[in-house]
Amino acid sequence: MGETYAEAGVPRLPTAKTYFIKFLLVVLTLTCLFLTFTLSAMLFTFVLVCIMAISMIFPKLNIEYEYVYCDGQIDFDRISGKAKRKRMLRIDMEQVEIVAPETSHALDSYRNNNSYTLKNFSSLRKDVNPYAIYYISGEARYKILFEPSEKMLECMRHKAPRKVIMQ
Repeated sequence: MGETYAEAGVPRLPTAKTYFIKFLLVVLTLTCLFLTFTLSAMLFTFVLVCIMAISMIFPKLNIEYEYVYCDGQIDFDRISGKAKRKRMLRIDMEQVEIVAPETSHALDSYRNNNSYTLKNFSSLRKDVNPYAIYYISGEARYKILFEPSEKMLECMRHKAPRKVIMQ
């Protein structure tokens, strides 16, 4: 049959929080390493624990988002450290109100409505204009920011032409 499928992925830029966590881990490890030479061998064990923590936490701070569109459903997955995948959200195009670029005038009537919970699955890059999906699932209302590929937009537009604004 006529199955429509498209996928896209974006790496997320590190935030200030990510840099701060990395900085704290490195400073803690270096401080413990310095104190190991001056105090006792007990801190050596602590240094090893810090190094293990760095090797486990640093990769998890590298986040990518992948979007998969298949027959009217969109999956938003978070990939941590290029290894662990977690489905963050699955939506159905029938429950979508509108899909448009974040700066589009078609979204003007939605901008001042604070009843939508923001889900940001974009790369956070300043030079990219993400698309916004306004989605209602039961009582929950979501504003989803993401960066779809052209093929994904075409597939979404094919399924719901009045809901998808390309611009």
